[in-house]
Amino acid sequence: QVQLVESGGGLVQPGGSLTLSCRASGRAFGSYTLGWFRQAPGQEREFVAVQNFIGDRADYADSVKGRFAISRDNAKNTLYLHMNSTRPEDTGVYYCAARLGYSVRNPYDYEYWGQGTQVTVSS
Repeated sequence: QVQLVESGGGLVQPGGSLTLSCRASGRAFGSYTLGWFRQAPGQEREFVAVQNFIGDRADYADSVKGRFAISRDNAKNTLYLHMNSTRPEDTGVYYCAARLGYSVRNPYDYEYWGQGTQVTVSS
């Protein structure tokens, strides 16, 4: 089992940058595929990015490809989301999630979730 805690959210101007962190506790962090999802008010939770447990493959939603980067530091039990060239439509609560198995985009396939961190992109 793994517990996840996100941090790093806040207010950022359009075009700005922000880095989110997700600290994990528990055993075998390096065995989990880790993903980022987001949810805007009134909308369903959507896939943002995922990285496999080895850390050598990543997948991104088309809406963030080329602007966001996911990375992980297994020695620190931490997952990151580096957000660049942010847009107002990136606003939402960002969640990290973990699962055992290969990388997938469906949030219902993830077993463990953090509590979320709010990101607001606005001038």
